[in-house]
Amino acid sequence: MKPLKDRVIEALETVIDPEIGIDIVNLGLLYDVKMNDEGHAIVVMTLTSMGCPAAPLIVEQVEMAMMGIEEVKKVDVDIVFDPPWSKDKMTRYAKIALGIADYEE
Repeated sequence: MKPLKDRVIEALETVIDPEIGIDIVNLGLLYDVKMNDEGHAIVVMTLTSMGCPAAPLIVEQVEMAMMGIEEVKKVDVDIVFDPPWSKDKMTRYAKIALGIADYEE
């Protein structure tokens, strides 16, 4: 079985920002995942903007993705805006998919 960290990342890669069409991991929206021994996971993440209309849907999808992991019994999603999100947080994959990659990277 894969390590828990790998399974968490894989699960969260299934959460797609519906406005952008890229997953939250590659967009750089995921900041941290904390989990205690009782299976309570706290996903610390941001959004591309403070007024993101897709926020409730993204939070719901994060919760559902995390609950698909056997060790997770409860999920809280903590939306933060510090540090603020920027395109610099995106992976090269996301930049290429969106046509904004600097091929010199």
